[in-house]
Amino acid sequence: MSKTMRTHVMPEMTWPEYAEALKSNPVVFIPTGALEQHGPHLPMGLDYLVPSAIAKEIAEEVGGVVAAPVTYGYKSMTRSAGGPFFPGSTGLDGQTLSAIIRDIIRELVRHGARRICVLDGNYENLWFLNEGIDLAMREVADTGVRVMCLQHWEFLTEETLGQVFPDGYPGIELEHAAVLETSLMMYFHPDLVLFDRVPDNDAAEAPCYDVWPPRREWVAKEGSLISAKGASPEKGALIAAQYRRDISAAVRREFYELG
Repeated sequence: MSKTMRTHVMPEMTWPEYAEALKSNPVVFIPTGALEQHGPHLPMGLDYLVPSAIAKEIAEEVGGVVAAPVTYGYKSMTRSAGGPFFPGSTGLDGQTLSAIIRDIIRELVRHGARRICVLDGNYENLWFLNEGIDLAMREVADTGVRVMCLQHWEFLTEETLGQVFPDGYPGIELEHAAVLETSLMMYFHPDLVLFDRVPDNDAAEAPCYDVWPPRREWVAKEGSLISAKGASPEKGALIAAQYRRDISAAVRREFYELG
C-alpha cells in the first residue's frame, strides 16, 4: 500500500483517494460470486464474501484496488449448488451477468483503469464472465486495457489438497458448502459460520447430466453436497496463504512481467 492509500477497497475510498490510487496504474480486482444457499451453517453470500477477502489480500500484495463485488451470479445448478429448491438462492440469466461485467469493465476503463482482474467464487459463473469480458474488450481494447479472469480454487496445489483432504479430494463439483468453503469462511469470517449446524451428509448422488425440471432428490435436504465436518480455520489459513502466494505471482506475471 502506498503511503497515501488508506485502504485498498474502492467502496471505502473517497473519490479523490480513488483518483489518486489510479495514478499508479494498479490492478483493479472485481470480486464476483452469487447469492445462494450454502447449507444450514454458512451464509448465502459466501460466494462473493470469499473472493472479496482473497482479492483484498492479493491487492495488499501487489498494490491493487478492490472494486465493489458483484453479489449476484448465474443460476444455482442442481448438481453443483443445490438448484432452485432453497429460499434465498437468487440467480441471474447468463446474459444479464455478462452485461453487468461488460458494463463494470467499461466504467473502470473510463475511470482510467488499464489492469483489471475478475476474481470469481461461483462455479457456474465462468463462461458468462468470459463473455462479458469479451464484449467489453470489443469496445475498449484500443485503450490498452488488459483483463484477467480466474476462479480461486483452480490455484489449489496437490500439496495443499493433500493437507486439506487427507482422505482424498472429492472435486470442486461436490465441494459446495463443504470443507473448502467452510474452512475459508472459518478463516476470513468466523463470526458468520455456525459450525454446530454443519451436516455430516454423504456425497450427493446425481448422474453426469442435467435435466429440466430439475430433480430435488439429487440434492441432500441440508443443501451441502458432501460433509463439511473436516473443515477448520487452520485449513482455511493454509488455503488463503497459498492463494496469496500463487495468485499474487500470477497477477504480477500477467500485468507486470509480461509487459
